[in-house]
Amino acid sequence: MVPLGTMKLLSSQDFKGSLPPNAKVLGLDVGTKTIGLAFGDVTTKTCTPLKVINRTKLKADAAILAKEIKAFGVSGLVVGWPLNVDGTEGPKCQSVKDTILAMADFIPDLPVTFWDERFSTALAENFLITEIDMSRKRRDQVIDKMAALEILNSFFC
Repeated sequence: MVPLGTMKLLSSQDFKGSLPPNAKVLGLDVGTKTIGLAFGDVTTKTCTPLKVINRTKLKADAAILAKEIKAFGVSGLVVGWPLNVDGTEGPKCQSVKDTILAMADFIPDLPVTFWDERFSTALAENFLITEIDMSRKRRDQVIDKMAALEILNSFFC
């Protein structure tokens, strides 16, 4: 366990073990302009794309996140970890960690785990193109919450 502000950063195994029965989690795809959110139920391993937060100020973004955490009774956060294709950590990982650390003062004290999100956006975009035939404009509006959905789906598998 690594302290992350008031949050606890846990390995995926420890994270799963720390959750109460019937836990609900949020998957986050943290980007520089948006944060995609997906909702997941640990018991049924079902996931639903939730929303996209268009980033403005950190405190405002954290307030939106805190509202969703409360509304859905969330017990933990699964945050996409944007590793490089070769599996190494780069500046994007540090940016995600910095964002989550900065939000820790504004959202409830929850366990957090980082989850490899390589290819989550590509998988989501491929689904939206091939399965739904969604226009580029519409894809741009939903891609981040769909990437968060992919993060949770891979976490549950």
